[in-house]
Amino acid sequence: MKQPPGFVDHTLPDNVCKLDKSLYGLKQAPWAWFSRLSTKLQALGFHGSKADTSLFYFHHQGVTIYFLVYVDDIIVVSSSDQAMDKLLSQLRDDFALKDLGQLHYFLGMEVLSCPSGGLVLHQRKYATELIHKAGLKDCKPAPTPMVTSEKLTRQDGDPLDSATATRYRSIVGGLQYLTLTRPDIAFAVNKVCQYLHCPTTAHYTAVKRILRYVHGTIGCGLTFVPSSSLVLSAFSDADWAGCSDDRKSTGGFAIFLGNNLVSWTAKKQATVSRSSTEAEYKALANATAELIWVQSLLGELGVPQPKVPILWCDNIGATYLSANPVFHARTKHIEVDYHFVRQRVADKQLQVRIISTDDQVADGFIKPLTEGKFHAFQSNLNLSKSCD
Repeated sequence: MKQPPGFVDHTLPDNVCKLDKSLYGLKQAPWAWFSRLSTKLQALGFHGSKADTSLFYFHHQGVTIYFLVYVDDIIVVSSSDQAMDKLLSQLRDDFALKDLGQLHYFLGMEVLSCPSGGLVLHQRKYATELIHKAGLKDCKPAPTPMVTSEKLTRQDGDPLDSATATRYRSIVGGLQYLTLTRPDIAFAVNKVCQYLHCPTTAHYTAVKRILRYVHGTIGCGLTFVPSSSLVLSAFSDADWAGCSDDRKSTGGFAIFLGNNLVSWTAKKQATVSRSSTEAEYKALANATAELIWVQSLLGELGVPQPKVPILWCDNIGATYLSANPVFHARTKHIEVDYHFVRQRVADKQLQVRIISTDDQVADGFIKPLTEGKFHAFQSNLNLSKSCD
């Protein structure tokens, strides 16, 4: 530990300062700030969420308040305007707050209210800045984020120089954040992320293709509409041995609350699968784990679950395996931790059902699609350009 620059006491160089409060920029500052804020909220009757540590909720006498924190940016949602005004007044006793009114911009995400009562989340401003950063503001738009005729590998193209490789990593990092409201590019971004350690010219071309697609769909965002259904449903899929470098499979899922997409992923599996059934079963397990988390979060928010969640899979073997060990001889090598899906099904806490590949919503999370199929994939994810 050393005395901070500009406050060095040369007469006592070995002494250090004892801080009465945390200073902005120190490693301890975020922890100290969150500790102080959470203590205040708990004193006001809030409970910290176990599913999401940045979320606090309040349920009392018919009043519900959700309090979401990210460092010093806060979203407050309340069923009562009076309760919200009272909360902000009480917080101003301890903190310097600035009320920005209705939610319209948060951490690079823009929120648009629809006349029908729904919301559209998009990142138009963030995406535009990312495209300008890459020097592609006048580029020709692409119809899809990836082409279906070729597969990226480590050996494709020539290695990038140090400066260009750094630029590649910066742009890919920006694209990762863009997937918060653009699930349609999740698979393509996951693919180019796999080559951050040694990017080549071919990988950089793939990144530019994604940016060209984003440029052509700059106003596209995730739509949330009022829904009478609160049933959780999920779609799980896997592309067996889809990676040409190590033959690992890519798994993906999409989880819907009613008609609204609430969670999704496109990720290469950690281990090599020996069959398509095993790859699909692992994807089922990952989707089930996410369903459990979503159920836990909804329970804390006070959102009832009238029915058992339904998980749709297009592989008959994986569907049967989730109900009973009929394929034990061929699947006994699968890690035990994946078999918790069976327990959920046996306890009637989950239904796993078969669906045709043509109707599989998660298909776009595991492989590049043709233009026609990709547009259907976009529509299924509730992606739109406006509130119309």
